[in-house]
Amino acid sequence: MADIIVWTDIPVTDMQRAMHFYEHVTGEPVTLMPGMNDTVALIGAPPSDQGPVVSADLYLGGKPSHEGSTVYLGAKRDIDGMIARVTEAGGKVLEGKAFRGDQVGWIAFVEDTEGNRTGIQQPGDKR
Repeated sequence: MADIIVWTDIPVTDMQRAMHFYEHVTGEPVTLMPGMNDTVALIGAPPSDQGPVVSADLYLGGKPSHEGSTVYLGAKRDIDGMIARVTEAGGKVLEGKAFRGDQVGWIAFVEDTEGNRTGIQQPGDKR
């Protein structure tokens, strides 16, 4: 089954602050997209010859909020570490991790430095 979600835009009001936050929390590089006048930054590596990847970018525009769609970041089996890095990077923990059943796994909700509500997800058992 192919991924139905292939891209997400995360609205920001301060690009440098948001880049630092997402780089610190995810442990992935966040780089300005060439040719976009510093208004778009990619989280993680761009799509490659291996095919498309689910990805996200930060963009100057829109209105950060807790409303609307929720972006979920994959915790890479380190949900506790990722939650800790949220506050280190200036964000807030809105809801600590909770087990949501075998199909969903562990979920936490945080607020980034821009005011967006973001989910963190880690598959797994109740341990």
